[in-house]
Amino acid sequence: MEVVITLLAVGALLMLAETILPGMVAGIVGCCCLLAGVTEGYIQFGPRAGNLILMGVLLGLIIGFCLWLKYFPDSYIAKFFVSRRVVVEIGTDRPELLHQTGTAFTQLRPAGTAVINGKRVDVVTEGQLIEKGTPIKVVAVEGMRIVVRTV
Repeated sequence: MEVVITLLAVGALLMLAETILPGMVAGIVGCCCLLAGVTEGYIQFGPRAGNLILMGVLLGLIIGFCLWLKYFPDSYIAKFFVSRRVVVEIGTDRPELLHQTGTAFTQLRPAGTAVINGKRVDVVTEGQLIEKGTPIKVVAVEGMRIVVRTV
């Protein structure tokens, strides 16, 4: 009886420790302890008590997981693991480049780099090959994609 209770208690504690310890070792050992406790329950007490122990462990895991989901993210410990930063606009849309001119810094086949307003910019052509040094004009800005054609 003591072996079963000890294995189940150690398994539950190791599963709880897995939430703050890196590497999944505590979680794997905890699962093994729970499995060994259930198996030992079947061996010592027979199928009826083994089934009750198994149902208790599964119910405990489900309830524990639900409680963890509800309370852990707002706990003191979670502030070390959960990022609270807000993602801001990354500024990929560059409408100021529309109708600007520049030169092809690399060969555009159809993608490459161009110098527009003194800055290197990744661009794409409308499909044609543009040689290095050719004057270009921005004809469209679609999110991160800057479309150019020869002047």
